[in-house]
Amino acid sequence: MSGRRRAGGGRRARAEPPAPRRDVNYRTLRNPFPPMNLFTQDRVEAMHAAALEVLERLGIKVLLPEARALFKAGGARIAPDGEMVHIGREMVEAALASAPRSIPCLAGARHRDLVLEPGALVFQPGAGAPHATDLKRGRRPGSGQDFREFVQLTQAFDVLHMIPPVVEPQDIPTHLRHYFTLEAQLTLSDKLPFIFSRGTPQVMDSFEMLRDFRGLSDDAFHGSSHCYTIINTNSPRTLDIPMAQGIIDFARAGQVSIITPFTLMGAMAPITVAGAITLSHAEALAAITLAQLARPGAPVCYGTFTSNVDMKSGSPAFGTPEHFKASLAAGQLARHIGLPWRSAAGSAANLNDAQAANETQFGLWGCLMAGATVVIHAAGWLEGGLTVSFEKMICDLEVLQMVAELCAATEAGEAEIGLDALAEVDPGGHFFATTQTMARYQSEFYQPLVADTANFGTWQEAGARDASQRATAIWEDILAQGPAVAVDQARADQLRTFIAKRTAEGGAPPES
Repeated sequence: MSGRRRAGGGRRARAEPPAPRRDVNYRTLRNPFPPMNLFTQDRVEAMHAAALEVLERLGIKVLLPEARALFKAGGARIAPDGEMVHIGREMVEAALASAPRSIPCLAGARHRDLVLEPGALVFQPGAGAPHATDLKRGRRPGSGQDFREFVQLTQAFDVLHMIPPVVEPQDIPTHLRHYFTLEAQLTLSDKLPFIFSRGTPQVMDSFEMLRDFRGLSDDAFHGSSHCYTIINTNSPRTLDIPMAQGIIDFARAGQVSIITPFTLMGAMAPITVAGAITLSHAEALAAITLAQLARPGAPVCYGTFTSNVDMKSGSPAFGTPEHFKASLAAGQLARHIGLPWRSAAGSAANLNDAQAANETQFGLWGCLMAGATVVIHAAGWLEGGLTVSFEKMICDLEVLQMVAELCAATEAGEAEIGLDALAEVDPGGHFFATTQTMARYQSEFYQPLVADTANFGTWQEAGARDASQRATAIWEDILAQGPAVAVDQARADQLRTFIAKRTAEGGAPPES
């Protein structure tokens, strides 16, 4: 939890004598699990070679003229139709050589800074949903209020490290939405913010807002990464205008692009795991190459979000064995090229039930076993991304906090081995009253956020609430406490003045 709440807990602190604090750092996690391989190394090399052949022989359609010009200047061949770009493998190899293996990211507070690199572990809640849902207000189009509330909830838990666009605030016009979403992130959170790649005018507005709110010079802003965006290719083999422009704008500004093709086996990608990942890999390599052509050394994360569809309905499926396998394969290709990378959990369930928990956790473990640097859609995601649930977000946070506990070192010194405690207890006795237990009982174990470990009778007397009902009480309590970050009022006023001025001037329509 954030500084005003206990690690491992989410409830309001009670007025009681201070207890020994369970001190587990959820802010800086390293993946403790050895990576799990799906394919042999020769098959990984074969998929990488196939991806290079796709780019060189089949090509990728690039809709932005400026991007095609960069590719051409770098040595790519532009087909007679003017849009298909054929990228030589030597261009890709040069891009991979210049892309950084470690990306320091500066947040609003130094204790929130991140380093995106292989071995690091960064969690984000679900993102990009057009709808929000909770037990009190039901399912609805995402609103500005929902966006602000999800920012507050993301801020409240240390195990969530970056702010994504959890829901689309559909009551905010698209030409003004970037002002609203960034203002909410900057004033309600001190974590790494997200900026939409929806055209240069919106991106430049957002960079200016962030730069001035942080009190940075142009050189300081461009010299470090202070924000990130997500770049999705249009599979198969298309890079559209806003995404290509976003890659260029973020690269030139020194800000992070997370390059993430979204490929569904049997729909916009081959039906096999190996085929879908080969396509995803090719598209990611093309976008990474564009970023390095725009600015050598530009910070980029390799990414994938690959799962399968239900072949009876065509609907996306998540948390499946194929989703798990695709994450493992992507992890092998990420290690092959040596870049930090992003993967995703998620669920196709329609409400916060056992299916939702199973799918999200299975997808999450695929990311963990694959060694993903950034795991998105790790909390709250339902309906294959159409909805984010307040209750599911809280329930999933329980799992993320337990994973964070697994990332912490487990001591085995003399005090932990506890020969003195063993000597205190006769055969057949108990350890409740030993000196070791009495010194540690308040801080030794993880305290559940949502789970109720009371016996049936006690649980029934307390109202017999299920996990979703308990989660409702938790998110309501957090929101009732109000914003948790101190804001420089002068800079906040300056930010709102800028927004008012730009709004009066007509805002910045997204480019298509």
